[in-house]
Amino acid sequence: MRMFSALLAGLVFGIGLILSGMTDPAKVLGFLDLAGRWDPSLAFVMGGAVLVGLVAFRVARGRSAALLGGPIQLPGARGIDRRLVLGSLTFGVGWGLAGYCPGPALASLLGGGYKPLLFVLAMLAGMGVYEVQAILAARRAQRPG
Repeated sequence: MRMFSALLAGLVFGIGLILSGMTDPAKVLGFLDLAGRWDPSLAFVMGGAVLVGLVAFRVARGRSAALLGGPIQLPGARGIDRRLVLGSLTFGVGWGLAGYCPGPALASLLGGGYKPLLFVLAMLAGMGVYEVQAILAARRAQRPG
């Protein structure tokens, strides 16, 4: 049931991205072009997502288990550190260069074309580099001396 619920949530999210036009990099780049022909539609999509998220987190805080019975695991970190800032900057630069972020890129794969495929492959490569770096850092931390 959990896998089906995850699939259903992903489908609803992807369909929402497609219907809102957020799978079109030109639409995203238009939002980021403050000095040119600015397109505010992404701000409305983001605002709607933030409102839904606020309600969902509010409801989740008052519960001890998820709707399907699993534990609720809310993020505990609240501080702004170097990793958060560098990660945010990297995400923003990639978003601005490509016009994609992970969700819309995955949804765009269904439409074909090489640009979303290249983005997803680069994203997966970046995730792999991060994992290798994390493993190496953990090994260095375990070494005595």
